Amino acid sequence: MADHDSVKQREAKGKAARADTPRSSHAGWRAPQDREDPIAVLESQAQSRVPELVPIRYGRMLVSPFTFYRGAAAIMSADLAGTPTSGLTVQLCGDAHLSNFGIFASPERELLFDINDFDETLPGPWESDVKRLAASLCVAGRDRELSTQEIADVLAWTVQAYRQSMRGFAQMPNLAVWYAKLNAQDIMNVVREQQLVHGKRLQKMERRLGKARSKDSTRAVLKLTEAVDGRLRFVSEPPLIVPMEELLGEAEHGELRERLEGMLEDYRDSLSVDHRVLLSDYSFESIARKVVGVGSVGTRAWVMLFVGRDEKDPLVLQAKEAQSSVLEPYVGASEYANHGQRVVEGQRLMQAASDIFLGWLPAVGIDGVTRDFYVRQLWDGKLSVEIETMGHALLRAYGALCGWTLARAHARTGDRIAIAAYLGAGGVFDQAIVEFAQAYADQNERDHRALVEAVKSGRLQAESA
Repeated sequence: MADHDSVKQREAKGKAARADTPRSSHAGWRAPQDREDPIAVLESQAQSRVPELVPIRYGRMLVSPFTFYRGAAAIMSADLAGTPTSGLTVQLCGDAHLSNFGIFASPERELLFDINDFDETLPGPWESDVKRLAASLCVAGRDRELSTQEIADVLAWTVQAYRQSMRGFAQMPNLAVWYAKLNAQDIMNVVREQQLVHGKRLQKMERRLGKARSKDSTRAVLKLTEAVDGRLRFVSEPPLIVPMEELLGEAEHGELRERLEGMLEDYRDSLSVDHRVLLSDYSFESIARKVVGVGSVGTRAWVMLFVGRDEKDPLVLQAKEAQSSVLEPYVGASEYANHGQRVVEGQRLMQAASDIFLGWLPAVGIDGVTRDFYVRQLWDGKLSVEIETMGHALLRAYGALCGWTLARAHARTGDRIAIAAYLGAGGVFDQAIVEFAQAYADQNERDHRALVEAVKSGRLQAESA
């Protein structure tokens, strides 16, 4: 059995970290003189993406400072690399902005609130995720035209929730930390009890939660497929969704289909034995390229249709390209050779429950290049929260949910006792992050203006889609 430090030793480690990195040192942000041009960072990312889709990415980022922030993980990762850290590491989400939290169905068919994007996950300093989350709330608050005081309140409440939750997890047994979860229905009960929303707004939230329960492969088939010659295939809505046969032509599509069957075996091998057996009861029917998200636009993403006992028993999976994490230049390379596996293992570490079809594979693309992918169900009770309609009270509550969730994820993979001791019982760290988030939101607005100018000057091409 491995030796472990005692609770007191771990607490001492956390408190000692304050000497080298005072909690107040996390406050503020000032761009260094040698800061890389943010547009150059985006251009560098574009080199490995589908060229005709890159203008869509820029178009989506162009809409507002908030949509820009969603696509600017690489820019912020470079900026965060120069900020203070306590030396305590966890499994990072790597892109923990508030829109990367949401509701999805667990294997037990329970709707849970959790982090739902792990494209950039790697081990690293826990402060990075906290700062990414806090700055996103500040950007979102400005987008909602909240007052400076209201935004500061949202930020303080969020970071306090993270700090107090981490202190709570530090007192819990190991198994209790791993069993901890947020049930969507429990969240709705709190919304009602605290009267965070009323009347028609509350009814709309309840309807959306109800619809999330039915957001599954059957619904995906109704929305995304059509019958052609008696068989289901994905609809054609270029450039957002394009069936494989349109990208290649029927002859090449037939050849690739045969190769795809072989590649799917690699994916099956990444699943547990019981889930391999389940997947073997489905037959592959169709595949299409699909544009997803904001920051991910231009990376390769495919939707795949499988059929079970009959056409009324569909399964729609999404295979999404996994490139190197934007954190890698600053925290080191992944231990996994396949970036799809990096994403999957990070997700399993951080989420309370994960999709039973979550897996990975290397796949040879239509250009003959082998790339890494991870696979999951396209829709499985997934519900994104409508940030754009939130007022002060609801954004404050939502920030606290995200703070708790991030703390739970970090507590599972890092030294929660040392981190809690570093954070302490007071609000020194909270206020420092409030100041950081406000200053970084200013930087994000400057970077968004740089994108606007780059499009106006013709340096970049942007499209709305």
